[in-house]
Amino acid sequence: MTNSSKSKPTRRGFLAGAATMLATPALAQTGSVTDTAATTEIERDLSQTVRRNISSFRSLEWQPYFSNLRNGAILVDVTSRALHFWSEDGLTYKLYPSSVPLTEDLTRRGRTSVVRMVEGPDWRPTPNMLKRNPEWPKYIPPGPDNPLGTHALYLSWQYYRIHGTHDTRKIGRRSSNGCIGLYNEHIAELFSMTQNGTQVLLI
Repeated sequence: MTNSSKSKPTRRGFLAGAATMLATPALAQTGSVTDTAATTEIERDLSQTVRRNISSFRSLEWQPYFSNLRNGAILVDVTSRALHFWSEDGLTYKLYPSSVPLTEDLTRRGRTSVVRMVEGPDWRPTPNMLKRNPEWPKYIPPGPDNPLGTHALYLSWQYYRIHGTHDTRKIGRRSSNGCIGLYNEHIAELFSMTQNGTQVLLI
């Protein structure tokens, strides 16, 4: 059979297949891969009904969470599914709805920072992901099928990111295996205000 006659994996099939991995913690899926271009960000099939939670979506002050605003600060509140940003000079405050990890065992909390910023990120599943799901594409270039959307902020925690999504149904939901997702227009705005070294706190 020629390559052209093989069936090409579709985004729908890719997302549906990812549902089988939901019981596996994000760090367990990464294997020994150390390439920060790899990711554990596999979203489930959102054809299932998922309840949104915006009851705690409110503005916050930065002082209870950060000792200073050096390089700017990002707070992700997993419970309210919201991302807060304060600029270094304290004059700019932004509040964005976000997607969050599906379960507590996939959720990492604590302090980290932005270590890499990519406009038009690509995506590669880890070797362990491909071993379990050989039908998945080994590489997805930037574009409408990329699960990282239009921009990605890579954190000092390997395999964790704040990124966009082309599937707007995911925002406001528990829909990821570890990463924090924003609407593409919101991640683009956040990207323009962020720098390497921006503080990040997940609570």
